[in-house]
Amino acid sequence: MAKTVKHYSIEKQQARWGFAFTLPSLVFFAVFSFYPIINACITSLTNKQAISRTSKFVGLHNYVYLFTRDNGGFSLLNSMRATITFTFGTFVPMVILALILAVLLMQLRRSSQKGFFQISFYMPAVLSSVVAAAIWMILFDPRGLFNQLSNAILLTKGKDYQWLTDNTMLQISTMIVYFWKYIGYFVILFITGLASIPPSIYEAATVDGSNKWHAFFHITLPLLKPTIVLVSIMAMLQCLKTFSTQYMFAQGGAARHPIDVITMNIYFTGIRNGQLGRASAMSIILFLIMLLFTYLQFTLSKTDDVEY
Repeated sequence: MAKTVKHYSIEKQQARWGFAFTLPSLVFFAVFSFYPIINACITSLTNKQAISRTSKFVGLHNYVYLFTRDNGGFSLLNSMRATITFTFGTFVPMVILALILAVLLMQLRRSSQKGFFQISFYMPAVLSSVVAAAIWMILFDPRGLFNQLSNAILLTKGKDYQWLTDNTMLQISTMIVYFWKYIGYFVILFITGLASIPPSIYEAATVDGSNKWHAFFHITLPLLKPTIVLVSIMAMLQCLKTFSTQYMFAQGGAARHPIDVITMNIYFTGIRNGQLGRASAMSIILFLIMLLFTYLQFTLSKTDDVEY
């Protein structure tokens, strides 16, 4: 009985210390994550302006306005279309190619080669989004390298592919920038997941007569499923929050309408126009969209604990 009481007191003491160590993180998230969300939700129900300290409760008027008014061609519906187009046009091929590159890098024998390619792929992720967008705006210029490369590949001469002026090409341009910047980061995540798979499993499969394709689809993919889910969610959320690339392109003279993602619409509505109530309503809508897509990904890709 005495041992049981002593064991219980030790567990209670450990729980207290555990709570003490996690308390700073809880306070951090409460101040910098939960409070802004709650505050934005409250502000979205008011007509708060940036230049006025007074605000009046208007209920769901801001939400109704956003879904019913065109707002000079920059409506919320257009921003939702631009955001979803950019997200699925970027994160789906980025996740697939990142997985393929990670598998190919893991096939390299020399660790020096692996290290070189990992650093090379990861280097763009270190750059700020503003610098990356500025670099690619130069490359997408009609006299730039990317236009010349397009002419060389498609066997045309002196043709302007309008990377920064045509609406469709402009959307593709922003996808290319994001793809180039972040694919290396997700390649590293996939390499980490692949490295956690015991080599003995592949050795046993080889003894049983399995080839590389069979091993990839029946061993690698199933055991890598938790990492794939993690990378997919992270890539999707990163794309939904995109702002810097589209903003830099718009500031550089490109048309805003085809790349007017929700975050950029929030910026122009809240910062440029000073309509904080409507901007907060848009931020809450974006937050709900992110929650919905995250929930769908978890639901459609349920994974059990992996056992080796």
